[in-house]
Amino acid sequence: MASFVTEVLASSGKLEKEDLSGKISKMSRKVEETKEEVCDMINKRYGEFLPTLQSSEDLMVQVDTVSKEMDTLKNWIETEVLQNVHVAVAEYTKLKQQLEKNTIIITMLEHLKEFHNAMEEFNKALPEKKYVDAANQLERVRASVDSLKSEKISDLPLFSVLSSELTVQRENLLFHLGDEWKQLVIWKLPSSKGKTSHSEKVCESILNNPPALLRCVLQALAIQGALQHKLKLFSQVLLKNMLKPLVMHASLEVRLMEKQGEGTTMALQCSEQSHEERSAPAVVYRKLLLVLKTLHSMFLSGIKKMSQCIIRECLLYSIPTDSSQLENYSTVIKETEEFEKSLKEMEYLQRDSTDLLKYARDVNCHFASKKCKDVIVAARKLMTSKMHNTVKITPDSELLLLKLPALGSQAAVKRESGEDAAPMANPKQLSPMSMRLPACRISESVEQLMELALDTLREAIGSSTQCALQLFFTVRNIFQLFCDVVPTYHKENLLKFPHLAAIQHNNCMYLAHQLLTLGHHFRPHLPQPLNESFATFVDMVPGFRKLGAQCFLTQLKVQSAELLERLSTAHNFCNLDDEDNYIAASKAVRQVIHQLKQLGTVWQDVLPVSIYCKAMGSLLNTAVTEIIAKIMMLEDISSEDGEHLHTLCQSVIEEGPLVFIPLAEENRNRKYQEEVPLHVRKWGTFRELVLVLRANLQEIVDRWADGKGPLAMEFSSLEVKSLIRALFQNTERRAVALSKIK
Repeated sequence: MASFVTEVLASSGKLEKEDLSGKISKMSRKVEETKEEVCDMINKRYGEFLPTLQSSEDLMVQVDTVSKEMDTLKNWIETEVLQNVHVAVAEYTKLKQQLEKNTIIITMLEHLKEFHNAMEEFNKALPEKKYVDAANQLERVRASVDSLKSEKISDLPLFSVLSSELTVQRENLLFHLGDEWKQLVIWKLPSSKGKTSHSEKVCESILNNPPALLRCVLQALAIQGALQHKLKLFSQVLLKNMLKPLVMHASLEVRLMEKQGEGTTMALQCSEQSHEERSAPAVVYRKLLLVLKTLHSMFLSGIKKMSQCIIRECLLYSIPTDSSQLENYSTVIKETEEFEKSLKEMEYLQRDSTDLLKYARDVNCHFASKKCKDVIVAARKLMTSKMHNTVKITPDSELLLLKLPALGSQAAVKRESGEDAAPMANPKQLSPMSMRLPACRISESVEQLMELALDTLREAIGSSTQCALQLFFTVRNIFQLFCDVVPTYHKENLLKFPHLAAIQHNNCMYLAHQLLTLGHHFRPHLPQPLNESFATFVDMVPGFRKLGAQCFLTQLKVQSAELLERLSTAHNFCNLDDEDNYIAASKAVRQVIHQLKQLGTVWQDVLPVSIYCKAMGSLLNTAVTEIIAKIMMLEDISSEDGEHLHTLCQSVIEEGPLVFIPLAEENRNRKYQEEVPLHVRKWGTFRELVLVLRANLQEIVDRWADGKGPLAMEFSSLEVKSLIRALFQNTERRAVALSKIK
């Protein structure tokens, strides 16, 4: 029985003998049969790799036929049927869904047909070395696979077969292109063993003919998205083995050799004529352009970013080391501009790239940065050098300050207006020796460090404001670096060797002395705002003084501890009538005197005389104070013990002043040896003790003199009574003497 739709359409006279439902059903069966056959053929061809050439061609014709029939049916439905189906919507919707399903299958079959045809063309082009055509056909294959994926059939087994085939054939193409590249571009690098002679080739690159094949390979790589990686690898080898050596080594030259039918050879060779370590920028640019123009003629174009290499290995070394050379740098700027222009014309640099020219034009900033870096490196080298090589500094020694330029008009106006006028004369003039450093020895490296700072400040004069700021603060950084580096780097030696501790003390005091007036001397000649406010080093002076004082005081503590350690072996100076005890005490005293003499010799002509006397006086005072304390602790001193104690102490009194030898001329040291009481605080006390050890009761009472004598000036009544009780037996005479000590 005919359906309602058939009856409606039949009444309109628009339906042929075969009804619509029958046609769609027939078309569906035909589409399904074609789909199964095509999928089976595709699977056998690209999955099982069976030879089915004739059947595959017949199927492609069948797909075309079914597709055309499907299009005809769709057009007929749209033009003849849709006008009369408004009364049969439900039944027509079912037929429409079946028709859409068939349409999807037909679309898939068309994509499979496109995949197959493109793969066939690829297989023809590859053996004939038509690499551009082969690459384009693979792109058609890729588009077909992507279309199938978008049709939501990627979960079918057939889709994985097609994807695998695309991957395999792409790798096959890239392998052929890579093999061609290896034959077209050949590198011959020198052996890493042994040295290269002047006539030997350092590096060789051969670009074989024909150029058309090379361009074809490059274009195919570009189509497949593999060109960037290939050129990146080539650029790395080119930069490392050809461009960078040309920039760094002045002795290398480029040799071009063109042979008909064999290609072009570029080689680097050492030249015996050049003995310079670095090439001028103009020479580097000439060599690089020769290489790049040759590559440009072979490759047509390419982006080669080598600006950073040229900056680091060429322009950096062309920056002047002296401000007087800055005016001549305009030539380098012009040559750099021309070189960068040539690179842009060949597309080795992007049009908006200005790295090279910008670096060259900023020569003032680079000069200051380079100068500052070199200065800091040189300063640190001086700080870590040996300290024991010294030079003599006298009150007449002055910094070698070169004549500075005349002050500008602003300073002249100040003078005319009365500003900066000399203060009113003071009738009480300072001594000519005021503000002068006393004679001493400092490290040669510190004197050189000061000269380095002066040279840097001279460079700042006449420089731009930015440059002057950098240079000025670099000088401040030098002195700050000294405070950080020297105490750390030389820490062990400064503790171990008293000679170096004294030199470090002098170094710090010398630098502090120079920093007092250094900023004042240069400030008027520096550009604004340096000459208005902060061109000073005075704030660093206390830090240097503290650093020097701490270093030397630490050494004095070490020496004091050694003196006390030696005296600790004297068995507290008791029972000296025992031979062993006396020998031990005598040895301890001799060791103390020997240590002081050694220090006196080590510090002789090194420390300023005043510091020398204070240091030796402090150490000798430590020794005699310890001896006094040990003797005062004795409760019983026999006459024999007293004689031994007197002998030991007398040796200290006789030899102690002899350790004061601040000057190399012996006859000039007598003055300081006579001034021992001024530097050894307990020296008077010690002398009185020695007298008491040999005195009788009456002599002791006389030196006490009712609390007004010299003995009373050094000891308290209790201390004197204690000594009397230890030295003398309990007799009536002792009792009378004790009664007089009040």
